[in-house]
Amino acid sequence: MKRGITSLLLALALATALVPSLRAQDKPQPAPMKLKVGDMAPDFTLKYFDGVKVQDISLHEFRGKKNVVVAFFIFAFTGG
Repeated sequence: MKRGITSLLLALALATALVPSLRAQDKPQPAPMKLKVGDMAPDFTLKYFDGVKVQDISLHEFRGKKNVVVAFFIFAFTGG
């Protein structure tokens, strides 16, 4: 009897765990944003560490005031 109840609870837990992942697969993925060299970058917010504290910084804070170069370094400082 205990084995049957344990099996039922285990099956229920597995089914509950799988349902959200199945729903996530049903959602259509948004089309990737395609930017070309020279395109204006969309606004975004990043975490910025100034040596003392972590704060948010957004691209819109610089728009029209300074030129900004956006560069991405894959695996920077990760040893990979």
